[in-house]
Amino acid sequence: MLMDPLADALSKIRGYEDRGRKEVILTPSSNLIENVLATLQKASYLGEVERIEDGRGGKFKVQLLGRINKCAVVRPRYPIKQHEFAKWEKHYLPAANFGILVLTTPEGVMSQIEAHTKGIGGRILAYVY
Repeated sequence: MLMDPLADALSKIRGYEDRGRKEVILTPSSNLIENVLATLQKASYLGEVERIEDGRGGKFKVQLLGRINKCAVVRPRYPIKQHEFAKWEKHYLPAANFGILVLTTPEGVMSQIEAHTKGIGGRILAYVY
């Protein structure tokens, strides 16, 4: 626990989704976790995400929609070139056009779909389906 805050956050989201909960509180907060949650929110996997500053590292209040079957981080964070997206999608996602890879790129955190349209590569952070 707390060796990788992003892994802990995604693990907690998955656990609460499996139990059918409607919201989850994630601690501690970080800009990376906030950007990954925003990417998941854009892809309609999460509802409203609220950052709460409590003076002890902060936390996120996340509304769950019940759309996540599995989410996890990828270690090590492999570098991916734009023409390699299909290979990594096949490796981590169960079917074509089902789920997203979350990447960190020079232009910020985004899904592989956004990165492909912008024509940039990056490092893979996580996958969600």
